[in-house]
Amino acid sequence: MQKLNFPPYQFRLKSSENKIAIFDDIRKKFVILTPEEWVRQHTVMYLKEEKQYPKSLMNIEKAIKINSLTKRYDVIIFHPNGKINVVVECKAPSVPITQDTFDQIARYNLALNADFLMITNGLNHYYCKMDYQNERYDFLQELPNYQQQTLN
Repeated sequence: MQKLNFPPYQFRLKSSENKIAIFDDIRKKFVILTPEEWVRQHTVMYLKEEKQYPKSLMNIEKAIKINSLTKRYDVIIFHPNGKINVVVECKAPSVPITQDTFDQIARYNLALNADFLMITNGLNHYYCKMDYQNERYDFLQELPNYQQQTLN
């Protein structure tokens, strides 16, 4: 798999039916290793290891209803009170981050109302803080770590 713009992490891999699977520590199971899954697993490790978000507050690939459509988000991090803190959209490294990507996560966030958005293809990462009062998102240099948020 391609080297990504994250610190190096150790992953559990296995071969199954001529496919490589990676262990997802949040879902507690092996999942087929696709380029997007490679990005998702790096993102989860980054959020846990570098940003100190507790894995108990993370959720991966669940269905949500947006208008009449069923969509799946990549990663959500909750606040301890159950409110959504961060929504993450992961793309394969070959997929450029475009306005369409931002539109996709913005549509998801209409239903989720998160405080922060993160978009990554493993090579480029974008972070936004939602400003609901002014109906916009403000770009950040990086996502605040969990401790910074709990102090505010």
